Amino acid sequence: MTETLFTISVSKTLARRVLAAAAVLMLVSQVGAQQPGAVSETSTSDEIQRFCTNIADAARDQRYLLQKQELEKLQSDVDGRIQTLEERTAEYQDWLKRRNDFLARAQAGLVDIFKTMKPDAAAPQLEEMRMEIAAAIIMQLPPRQSALFLSEMDPQKAGMISTIISSASDPNTSKTPSNTAKAPS
Repeated sequence: MTETLFTISVSKTLARRVLAAAAVLMLVSQVGAQQPGAVSETSTSDEIQRFCTNIADAARDQRYLLQKQELEKLQSDVDGRIQTLEERTAEYQDWLKRRNDFLARAQAGLVDIFKTMKPDAAAPQLEEMRMEIAAAIIMQLPPRQSALFLSEMDPQKAGMISTIISSASDPNTSKTPSNTAKAPS
């Protein structure tokens, strides 16, 4: 018996094409295996819920950290402003003390000047001053000299100064303008 073998001759180009098609089919089947199956809406929302639950503590901690940093920044700003206010308060108190010392020396000097003046020379000058200042000066003079100064002044201005002096000694007179006692009409 004679056996016949079939011989198939395939060109090189055809062999390459067949091999390329087989490789593509193998790759397509592998890509299809990697893709997830059908995704349902409930499984997506369940995954979202689990994800949100898993990161909730970390997100809350991060929010607290940001709020704490903001509060610390605000506290440092407030502390800085308080420090500035304390410095300015100290400066103001120093300035006020120096001003009051100067006014006390000036007032004492002014009173000493008027003590040495004659009543007829001092009276016109006191009439030209603000009534409160003139009253303060006259209050610090000895009573006999104050009487001589007032007698040399214009009667109307001397009366106004006397009124200021008497209201200064009144214990019912307040320093605030809203509580000043009104004279009866």
